[in-house]
Amino acid sequence: MELVYAALTLHEAGKEVNEDNLEAIVDAADLDAEDSEIAALVAALEDVDIEEAMETAVAAGGAAAPSGGEESSEDEAEEEAEDEEEDEADEDEAAEGLGSMF
Repeated sequence: MELVYAALTLHEAGKEVNEDNLEAIVDAADLDAEDSEIAALVAALEDVDIEEAMETAVAAGGAAAPSGGEESSEDEAEEEAEDEEEDEADEDEAAEGLGSMF
């Protein structure tokens, strides 16, 4: 996960997401990451538009998945409320993770 944060940091800074730049962040933050992990992430992100992927992830975060069974509208509302609380907790944890890098 730390490498993904590093890639997002590079993207936000307007820097190229490449092995050298990721290694610099890994070294500066004293993270434990193998060269192969860094290379794999760079390869995985090669054809990815990071800005578009972030927008898509944010837009999809609020969508509820359709259920296969029949549930009452009260049950669905409760599940949606729980999902929203979990999403907010996940976002808080992600923000804390980014904050710890600095």
